[in-house]
Amino acid sequence: MLSTLKQLFGFGPKIDFTELLKQNALILDVRTNNEFKAGNIKKSINIPVDVLHKNINKLKDKNRPIVTCCASGARSRMAKRYLKSQGYTQVYNGGGWKSLQSKI
Repeated sequence: MLSTLKQLFGFGPKIDFTELLKQNALILDVRTNNEFKAGNIKKSINIPVDVLHKNINKLKDKNRPIVTCCASGARSRMAKRYLKSQGYTQVYNGGGWKSLQSKI
């Protein structure tokens, strides 16, 4: 129960996003196309969370680190959960894209 609460409120182990990028991590922005066009992290790709299941074939390597992001962290958390359920092994929730950008 305690570990679930920690995960829910973001008190888990710290993730070194800069190190993940050095390991060729993909930044997956799951906001809408219009949100993405209004601003995004350089070299990130955009697959909106509501069509992720239709475009999962674009994420070929299930062992490549993937960092999901969105506006606040809710959609990126959903995308992380979905990717993990599809066998992707290294998926990390980067939360809001602006916050993530400041960490890399």
